Amino acid sequence: MTALRQRKSSKGKEADLQNPAHGSGCTVDHTEHIIHGDWSWSSVISTAVGCSVAVGLGLLCCIYVATLHENDLWFSNIKASWWCRWRRAVGVATGLVLAALVGATQAWCVNSIHENLLWFSQLSEVEREISFRTECGLYYSYYKQMLHAPSIQQGLSELIYDNLTESKRTINLLQRMNIYQEVFLSVLYRLLPLQAYLEPMYFYIYTVFSLQAVYVIGLYITAWLLSDSWLAGLLAGVWYILNRVDTTRVEFTISLRENWSLPFLALQVAAITGYLRPQLTAVQQKVMLWLVFVATLCFCLTWQFNQFILLVQTLIIYTMDCLDLLTTQQVTSLYLVQVWGLVCVWLLQFCNSMILGSLVLSFIVSTLFIKHCQPGLKTGRLMVRLAKLLLHTVLVIGLTLLINFLTKKALQLRSDEHIFKFIKSKIGLGPTRDFDASLYLCEEAFGLLPLDTLERLAGTLLLHPYLCSLVVGTGTLALVAHRNLSGPLKEDRRRRGVEGEDGGMILRPDAAYNLLHTLFYGLLAFSTMRMKYIWTGHMCVFAAYGACGKDHWSVLLSVLRCNSNSKVRLARYAVPIAILCYLNYKFWPKLMEEVSELREFYDPDTVELMNWISSKTPGGAVFAGSMQLLAAIKLCTGRAITNHPHYEDRDLRERTRQVYQAYARRGPEEVHGILRAAGADYLVLEDSICYERRHTRGCRLRDLLDLANGHIMDGSGDNDPDLVPADEPRFCDAIKTDAPPYNVLFTRTFQNKTFHVYRLKKSRKKTPKRPSPGPDQNRAQ
Repeated sequence: MTALRQRKSSKGKEADLQNPAHGSGCTVDHTEHIIHGDWSWSSVISTAVGCSVAVGLGLLCCIYVATLHENDLWFSNIKASWWCRWRRAVGVATGLVLAALVGATQAWCVNSIHENLLWFSQLSEVEREISFRTECGLYYSYYKQMLHAPSIQQGLSELIYDNLTESKRTINLLQRMNIYQEVFLSVLYRLLPLQAYLEPMYFYIYTVFSLQAVYVIGLYITAWLLSDSWLAGLLAGVWYILNRVDTTRVEFTISLRENWSLPFLALQVAAITGYLRPQLTAVQQKVMLWLVFVATLCFCLTWQFNQFILLVQTLIIYTMDCLDLLTTQQVTSLYLVQVWGLVCVWLLQFCNSMILGSLVLSFIVSTLFIKHCQPGLKTGRLMVRLAKLLLHTVLVIGLTLLINFLTKKALQLRSDEHIFKFIKSKIGLGPTRDFDASLYLCEEAFGLLPLDTLERLAGTLLLHPYLCSLVVGTGTLALVAHRNLSGPLKEDRRRRGVEGEDGGMILRPDAAYNLLHTLFYGLLAFSTMRMKYIWTGHMCVFAAYGACGKDHWSVLLSVLRCNSNSKVRLARYAVPIAILCYLNYKFWPKLMEEVSELREFYDPDTVELMNWISSKTPGGAVFAGSMQLLAAIKLCTGRAITNHPHYEDRDLRERTRQVYQAYARRGPEEVHGILRAAGADYLVLEDSICYERRHTRGCRLRDLLDLANGHIMDGSGDNDPDLVPADEPRFCDAIKTDAPPYNVLFTRTFQNKTFHVYRLKKSRKKTPKRPSPGPDQNRAQ
């Protein structure tokens, strides 16, 4: 449907170009040498030199501060002197300035790439809206709808009582979807005096790109807190930018929910890291908990999959509690913050039952209840405590499943069952022919993490320090856990993780949390490739912590029997500086080349379809078709649609499966009846789906429909013995013959190289008792 082609000097489209629906034509060879707006190569060189000087001054400042730290004993008797305060203030100010600089660099990179690959500033309004692919277009349509509403109140009312997103149904979009960010931005754009200076679409895009700066700053702060050096934050930010292919996809999927939520997740992890730092005052702990709550609330409010991400986070906290790495107060506080965040989202989403029926809430309730009922859980020697922990875990899992089952039964909740079908099918426990599960399983994004991802990460020197840090951290965790479970229970656990009287290993709670965070989310990323964007960002943090932190260098130098404060200090500053110099030399030119690559958006067939719908169909017409295309139709034309890509509703999933029968082997009467029951007036068929070649046999949409209907699949290959040949030809192909009975029920009204649009005729019911047919009657809706 959409392609990127070599940028031309004009926006005219040639008629003889290849149909972009059958493949993406990407050309990298070009002659223009501008980046964006008034940027020229001289400006780029000047900027690069300026950035290099800034980074160099920052590194010199770091070495200078480290040198001063060498002479700390000179000031041991005047710790509160103005010199120490001034030196610390300079270090903090330098770190904050560099954090803002790195964040701004990431925002500039993604904005430049987005502009240069699409030539976004020169696109027409329809082309810009088409560039919001799949569900991104659906979410952006609500931002556009709010702006076009006569007032904010009426716009909110139209969202609460929406009858355009799912024809013949009135749904509350604020309850069903996570679109508060679109509402907030539309209200903000209305209130601020920006209309004369900034288009609403650019206001939306710049906000998302600015959140990328927030994301990088969150990673920067986390690395800084872990290593007590802003040099680690700088290294984490640089790694994140250079590994853009594996850390973000925001420039292509601007309004995707994860692009809104992951920056707040990074801030939440930074706040949790700050909360778990030792020797915090009571006021500081309360402030950090409030920051964790605000970040958790924003994260949950902007992504429908928040419950599954928080579930992994609760498992991390549960593991740390079992290994005696956290105090009871810390564990309870973090659990309650998550509960209150989800409860607030539940209220804001008009009591969305999917939140109450989430596994994370059931798990937290079960954990706190079982823990209260087992006051002697952390007593006894090693084997006794291991047995108690095993029993405790079994009870928690059992009670979690029971509470979750009873909650879903009471609420009659089935909105998220497709996710559990996908999980069961992925591990081989579920049905392999389920249509909803197969839609996920056949997409590359939901498959296993490709090994070439690790090759790319190794190419930027990220993987090697990460693995070293992981090995050292995991070994330290094992030793500390063994020490905690073996020793007698101490009355005061506030200093847990700090070196004890026995001179054992050191593992701070904040470092232990981040270690388990990268382990748990790493496993999630390897199992489902789409989740790698949660892991790779934090991977940059943990690798930078390993390169700049005292703890890991102390362990490594102790193994080499050359540990000393001076050598640790030298290693934790020299190694990251050497890595930064290498990355600047090796990858900065490549980054500039990538940022300056010029292409343009090219999709004339879809543009022609949208223009035809806007000008040739009634405003109240209802369209049926694929989920991805219908999201674009709603955004570009404002017409009502039968189904959409936001899949978290059981009735919608069933309707989607029924509408997709237009690509299955079904008779015209049956397809016509299904579409009329959904309220459709027009059906849009796509050749790229009817004759799909992108997926292999068994994963094409028509194959999934054939399997769900019990029919033999097209093409050569094996079929299950219980599959039977279909009695009807494939509808999307047979309708093009315009032969009876297809032309009796459908009239072709538009076609081009990619799309075929058919208007549904009203069916007639013949009454045999009368010689002439009765009045037209619509099928039961």
